[in-house]
Amino acid sequence: MKNRIKLYALIIVAATSTLFFVQCGGGDDAASNDPMQNKGIGPVKTVTIGEIDQTMVAEGKEIFDAKCTACHKMESKYIGPMLKGVTERRTPEWIMNMILNPEEMLKKDPIAKQLIKEYSAPMANQGIKQDEARKILEYFRTVK
Repeated sequence: MKNRIKLYALIIVAATSTLFFVQCGGGDDAASNDPMQNKGIGPVKTVTIGEIDQTMVAEGKEIFDAKCTACHKMESKYIGPMLKGVTERRTPEWIMNMILNPEEMLKKDPIAKQLIKEYSAPMANQGIKQDEARKILEYFRTVK
């Protein structure tokens, strides 16, 4: 009987510790909920940011104007979120992964899931390639 009581006590302590760990943000979810730590889900793991490349900015603006302005405006909310200052709210990796991999991001990334709740319109995959997404990111860096 004493062994059974000890076992139940051990189970309760273990369950309580696990619950505390999860509620306090332990594990991988803590970074995924912080917009300036979350890198998103997709092919982009790291982005090296240096001086602004004006050639990339011009090309990025051109791609953005052609493929993104039906849903996004820089200065105001529209079908999707306002993008002015997005590089101050999200990591470069997250931005690029959202452009490149919107379907999986909307299913698995906590920030993207929150955006879909707020805007009710999923981000469409525009078939943008990784180098084009990097150019769009460079354009975003200039719009603050």
